[in-house]
Amino acid sequence: MAQQANTFATFNAVGNREELANAIYRISPEETPFVSTIGKDKASSVNPEWQTDALAAAANNKVEQGNQAAVAAVTPTKRVGNRTQISEKTFGVTGTQEEVDKAGRKSEVAYQKAKKMVELKRDIEYAAINNTTAIPAAAGVAPQARGLSGWLATNNSLGATGAAPNPDTNTAPTDGTLRTFTEALLKDVAQKCWEQGGNPTMLFVPGALRATVSGFTGAATKFDKTEDKTLYATVEVYVGDFGRYSIINSRHQRARDVFLIDPKQWDLLTLRGMKSTPLAKTGDAENYMINTEWTLKSKQEAASGAIRDLQPA
Repeated sequence: MAQQANTFATFNAVGNREELANAIYRISPEETPFVSTIGKDKASSVNPEWQTDALAAAANNKVEQGNQAAVAAVTPTKRVGNRTQISEKTFGVTGTQEEVDKAGRKSEVAYQKAKKMVELKRDIEYAAINNTTAIPAAAGVAPQARGLSGWLATNNSLGATGAAPNPDTNTAPTDGTLRTFTEALLKDVAQKCWEQGGNPTMLFVPGALRATVSGFTGAATKFDKTEDKTLYATVEVYVGDFGRYSIINSRHQRARDVFLIDPKQWDLLTLRGMKSTPLAKTGDAENYMINTEWTLKSKQEAASGAIRDLQPA
């Protein structure tokens, strides 16, 4: 029916108060499973280095009675390193915006600082997984830390024409022909890690391949919420011939890569911790920079592995 004549409605009024909830809602994911899981340590230079070593292959070691020993050559340790990377966020807030009454936060500056720090942490997660080479600082060149994708050289499964990275020569991996992700590929890399002496415990999987992993036979162990008997459809654990792996949904890695990770063999090294610094004031605004300097340390990349060149499901 039509509106009664001469009735006063909300759309006629000019004095109704607005309603704005005193909260701010974000849906953007904040989790950073790789950098949150691995070790943390301090860097003291822009090119931290460390040493790795390996035992000789086991053999049938026997000598004659009264053997006169010949001194064998000693294999030196291997010296490896990475470059630190500077990650930063900036923002500016006018004096007026900081003073007015706001919904959801008391201080705009404080809110933006907290938000930018979360964004920085996500950027570090992305770079620590995806960067393929280390880049030294130079005039006009931003330094870059080699990430997981560029470290994993020993245990790889690759598509046709694909090539593993070589951190010794700072060579990036080469993408190969995409192929279907099968349980056999996962078992192959798991065996390679085990044969090298590694014991990976985490399987990092992009969203595009998560359903594929859930269909694997070894993923029969599902998460059971016992208090209400709800059985979730997503698989939390994969049990294979060479280990038991927690399955981690990884939002920031490429859809074509899956990683088997031993988190004890990786460290996030920090040269400069995350810090907020006021920038020069040039007008009626407060400007800030939040930055950090970090790198990724691979104690022994052969303890982990990569299945690359996978066709998203």
